Amino acid sequence: GGDLSAGAGELIIDSHAHLDLPVFGKDRDRPVHALLGGRTNAQVRAYTYLYPLPQHDAAAFWTSPEMAAESAADCVARGYTAVKFDPAGPYTLRGGHMPARSDISRSIAFCKAIREAVGDKADLLFGTHGQFTTAGAIRLGKALEPYDPLWFEEPIPPDAPEQMAKIARGVRIPVATGERLTTKAEFAPLLRSGAAEILQPALGRVGGINEAKKIAAMAEVYNAQVAPHLYAGPVEWAANVQLATAIPNILMCECIETPFHERLIKGSIRVEDGFIAVPDAPGLGIEVDEELARAHPYTGDGLHLEMQEAPCDYANGNAFQGSAPAENS
Repeated sequence: GGDLSAGAGELIIDSHAHLDLPVFGKDRDRPVHALLGGRTNAQVRAYTYLYPLPQHDAAAFWTSPEMAAESAADCVARGYTAVKFDPAGPYTLRGGHMPARSDISRSIAFCKAIREAVGDKADLLFGTHGQFTTAGAIRLGKALEPYDPLWFEEPIPPDAPEQMAKIARGVRIPVATGERLTTKAEFAPLLRSGAAEILQPALGRVGGINEAKKIAAMAEVYNAQVAPHLYAGPVEWAANVQLATAIPNILMCECIETPFHERLIKGSIRVEDGFIAVPDAPGLGIEVDEELARAHPYTGDGLHLEMQEAPCDYANGNAFQGSAPAENS
């Protein structure tokens, strides 16, 4: 399968871009956010994907609106005010496709069940990964409008800002995008064309913390907000939190809570009642357990998220297993 997160024109960013502020902060005994102008936010709103609960069938979870609603209710009980889910697969090698009617129906069922479970206690974040045509994305987005999602994430690939702008104008849900993009030069066309109101830079890809700070400043001019994307583990998470602490137009930060991640950074950042408490320790504010990391090298050959070779199945439906496939799949 292909790497779904790879974008057209992806750049190889000098590793120094990612290390300058954390290293300098450590050297000066200051947190990175202090070097970015100081603390604007005392805490940062967190969001999480929906994951199976212990009583759930992990393989069936990703296509079950009822289980998703139970997971959402559990997240709200733990203090989260926003949850993300992406039931509208598949992601194929063939580029954008028109969603199957069954995928639209399942997406509606997810939104309806989750909204009924959380009421007005949490925002719904509808995730996709650029798998639709412009017309297909508009068709799906309009079907979800009654459930008031906070965002419609990357409905088409972000390298076509004028087409994404058509979706932003045609759907009454804010468009979010940016996880595949590198540098401010790739974000600027989205803002100029009105293609997105929420930017999701991945700090491990975009060019580092300084570059992300410039993107956030550009977004302010267009009255847009920032919600840093997370797919590269707790070190990137720590960088996201430092950025979020220093900018006025932060919306929220993605979180992935696992016991291994917590041990890897020795519990130095945690989500408490749905918010991230900002660390005051120098640099990124974390201490990495390097021995633990070396003891658990990745030995697989699969990607976190892969495009499938088979096309969208319009006759029998699609059973995409979310952004975190079941281990027994």
